[in-house]
Amino acid sequence: MFTPMVAGLVAVLTSDISLSTVGLRLGRPRWLAAAALVALPLVGLTLVLSLAVPGVSFDPAANPLPGVPLPGGVAGLLAVFGVVLVAGVTINAVFAFGEEFGWRGYLLWELAPLGFWKASLSIGALWGLWHAPVILDGYNFPSFPVVGVGMMALACVAFSPLYTYLVVRADSVFAAALLHGVFNGSAGFVAVYARSDSELVAQLVASPVGLAGAAVFGLAAALLAVRGTPELTRETLGGPAPASTAD
Repeated sequence: MFTPMVAGLVAVLTSDISLSTVGLRLGRPRWLAAAALVALPLVGLTLVLSLAVPGVSFDPAANPLPGVPLPGGVAGLLAVFGVVLVAGVTINAVFAFGEEFGWRGYLLWELAPLGFWKASLSIGALWGLWHAPVILDGYNFPSFPVVGVGMMALACVAFSPLYTYLVVRADSVFAAALLHGVFNGSAGFVAVYARSDSELVAQLVASPVGLAGAAVFGLAAALLAVRGTPELTRETLGGPAPASTAD
């Protein structure tokens, strides 16, 4: 997960671009908080949509935190959300930052002249295809590795506009790391609570990186399109590119 960050750092540190220019700054706290919190309702909606798929059933006895005793009822649910949120904005966010500094830090700044939608969808496609080696090795879609590469690309394209939106609003790449971290921590709810005997349904449909997750984030992207997206330029992200000088 740290390879995009390494690539981004090499690009920045071998040029006249500052780390602040590509989003490495605190930004706006309320939008950082929004980025951390928005993953939970999106994963919840993905679970609801997954349960609406024929052949998928809800497992009320499932424990999303194996080995951790939880109280029953609402208290147990709140405890799970609390653990997921804390892990998401700490250890998960650290690993997620390894990706996001590359994708929504340096690369977003580099592609900003394309505008909000072209830059978001381009980064989403690259982000999805970047997962291809681990997908082909059985990650996320162990029964359908080849189809899984395409599914992961579709999911990442659907995810990307919301990530871009929050980075621009928060004025910080940390917004993407927080969203990514909490999403990774809570996405397992879908696999735990939504059960299917069909591997195809479980892996490609009723999954946070399957059709259900892509549909939910696609809906979020559609809402952004209706509401209007912020202007995306290098200036709005942190400043223009430095003037090149001839040797």
